[in-house]
Amino acid sequence: MASYEVFRHPVLLRYRTSLWSKATLFLLLVLALTYIPPLLVAYRSQGFWIKRSSYEEQPVVRFQYQIVLLAATSTRGDYLAWSTFPHLNHLLGSNLRTPVVSVREEDQNQDGKLDLLTFQLQLPLKPAEQLYGVQLLLTFSYRLFRMSTLVMQSLAFVQHSSPVPGAKLWVGGDLRLQQRTPLPHRGLHNVYNVSVIDASSPFASSYDLEKIMRSYQQRNLTTVLSCPAPIWTVGRAAASPFELNAEIRYPVEVITYRPGFWETIKFAWIQYVSVLLVLYWVFERIQRFVFQNQILPTVVVPVGKQHRW
Repeated sequence: MASYEVFRHPVLLRYRTSLWSKATLFLLLVLALTYIPPLLVAYRSQGFWIKRSSYEEQPVVRFQYQIVLLAATSTRGDYLAWSTFPHLNHLLGSNLRTPVVSVREEDQNQDGKLDLLTFQLQLPLKPAEQLYGVQLLLTFSYRLFRMSTLVMQSLAFVQHSSPVPGAKLWVGGDLRLQQRTPLPHRGLHNVYNVSVIDASSPFASSYDLEKIMRSYQQRNLTTVLSCPAPIWTVGRAAASPFELNAEIRYPVEVITYRPGFWETIKFAWIQYVSVLLVLYWVFERIQRFVFQNQILPTVVVPVGKQHRW
């Protein structure tokens, strides 16, 4: 008469041995080979402890309405200048020439953050004057909020020169953040929340562009105007002013920061467990083969009582 299975259940067996035995030494060796190599593999693969990470955020940028303009009117060093700083304008004397300035900031995608600065400047010139080069410095307030709170004062610097006198200069680019060191993952970072130009100083050295830029470039966090192709237009009419037009965008930035403790542990745990699972599966079957076949002598003790009908 044929038989068939009506029920089944697993039987749990325990393998016992003394403290000092070959089976104990084998078990310790298996545990060491299971849990230590994943740590070494994850560490040596250059991905266990993350020292820096990144995220995307569009900064909150505001134009500070601080301007310094320097225009070369000859190749011999003659120039015209103007600024929004009264002390500097006083020092310029006869080289001071007041332009007409128009500024507009736009939130193009209506997300509450400004996206574009449109800057227009018209510098009046005498009929005999020609312009061979321009240097323009603009200051901004720059803020980040998603991870750590960054508050700083930054600038954009425009410079262009030509051997041919010009009538108009157009520049367009992105105000990009440059980091020498990553930001902290939380807290307030306001080390550079100081004016780039000391407007209260009556001394000419405080407004020297070379000195300003050298001091600015020593910072770990700066902004730079990325302008790949400025356009220099020639052929100015005798009674026309020199025009400078700039379109500066405030794009989404990739911010580098130092991860916190829990983010570091979360990342390290994933690397460790991904290797551990493979070794655990391999050595669990090795142990089952060794003990089931009594390659190392142990005492087999069934768990639970078996009932026979």
